[in-house]
Amino acid sequence: MSRPLQITVLGATGSIGLSTLDVVARHPRRYQVFAVTAFSRVAELYKVCLAHRPRYAVVADEVQARSLQAQLSLDGLTTQVLAGEGGLCEVAAHPEADVVMAAIVGAAGLRPTLSAVQAGKRVLLANKEALVMSGGLFMQALRDSDAVLLPIDSEHNAIFQCLPSDYARGMAEVGVRRILLTASGGPFRELPLVDLESVTPEQACAHPNWSMGRKISVDSASMMNKGLELIEACWLFDAKPEQVEVVVHPQSVIHSMVDYVDGSVLAQLGNPDMRTPIAHALAWPERIESGVSALDLLRVGRLDFQAPDEERFPCLRLARQAAEVGGTSPAMLNAANEVAVEAFLERRIRFTEIASIIGDVLNCEASVPARCLEDVLTADRRARVLADSWLDRHGR
Repeated sequence: MSRPLQITVLGATGSIGLSTLDVVARHPRRYQVFAVTAFSRVAELYKVCLAHRPRYAVVADEVQARSLQAQLSLDGLTTQVLAGEGGLCEVAAHPEADVVMAAIVGAAGLRPTLSAVQAGKRVLLANKEALVMSGGLFMQALRDSDAVLLPIDSEHNAIFQCLPSDYARGMAEVGVRRILLTASGGPFRELPLVDLESVTPEQACAHPNWSMGRKISVDSASMMNKGLELIEACWLFDAKPEQVEVVVHPQSVIHSMVDYVDGSVLAQLGNPDMRTPIAHALAWPERIESGVSALDLLRVGRLDFQAPDEERFPCLRLARQAAEVGGTSPAMLNAANEVAVEAFLERRIRFTEIASIIGDVLNCEASVPARCLEDVLTADRRARVLADSWLDRHGR
C-alpha cells in the first residue's frame, strides 16, 4: 500500500481502544493513528498521545482540551485537541481518516459513529448501542453511503466469519437456519438465586474470562450485554429475533455459531482476546498477526453448553421483548439500562433492581416508530427521566 491507513479510535482509553492501539502498533507500515478520543480519562489519553502522536485528540469539554493541549505542546507534539460531540464527529468523518474504530461505550457513541458511516469510512463497530438504539436508521445510512461496516464484538465478528460472503441476500436465501449467539454466563452463572440481591459492583465486574470496562462487565453479569447483542445481530445480519438463539458456553472459546439448513454448524473459535476480532476487521479480507496466542484445544479439554436461565437473567428476556416490539423500544431499553447500571455501580440499588428499573420504564412508555434520529433521541431522554423517577420513588 502507498501509505499507512489512517485510524481514528473513538474511545481510545477503554479496553477495546487500547487493544486496537496494540494491534495497530504491531503493523506500523500498514496503519497509523490519526485521531484518539476519551471522555474523562484525560491522563490516560495524554499517555496515548505520547505513544502514538496522533493528528487529533478529543476530550469531553473545552477546559480539558486546553489543559491537554498545553501538556502536549510542552512535549513538542503537534496534536490538535478538540472538545465535545462536535470534535468526535469531526475526527470520525475527517477526509483523511480511512478507518474508524467506534468503541465509545453507550449512547454517547451514536452520533460520531453515524458521522463515520455517512462519510463513507470503514467502520469497525464495537459500540453496539448505535445499532440497538437506531438500527433501521443506521442501516439505511449505511446503504446510502460508501461505508463498510465490520463487527468487532467477538460474537458478531464470529458470525460474520461463519456466514457466506453473500449473506446480505437474506438468511433463507443462503441456507442459514439460525444464529447461535454464545454467552459466558458471567460471574453469576451458578450463584444461588437468593444471593443475587446482595452481590457487589466488584463481584459483578470480576468477569471470569474477559477483561472489560465496568459498565460492560455489569451488563455481562446481568446478561443485558447478550440481549443488546441479540438486537444488534438482528440488524447486522437481517435476522428476526426468533432466528437468534442464545447459548451459554462458559469457556468462551466458541465465540458464536451459524446453523445451516443442511445440518452443518460453523463455529469460530479462539482465545478470549479482543485483539482477534480487531485484527480481523482491520485487515479484512486479509489476515494479520494480532498478538493473540494460538488456541490450545487440548488444554481447554472440554466445551460445555446450556440454555440461559431467564429467571436468573431477566434482562435477557426484556431485551428479546424489545427486539420483537421494535420501534423505539430498544432505545428505551438501552437508556434505562445505562441509568440502572450507573446506579448499581454507585451502590444506590441492588443488582436485581437493574431489571426492575428497565421493566418499569418499558411498561410506562409505549414504543413508537423510529422515523428519524430525533425520535430515537427523544425516546432515549424520556427513558432516562422515567428511570430517574423510579430511583426517586424508591429513595435511591
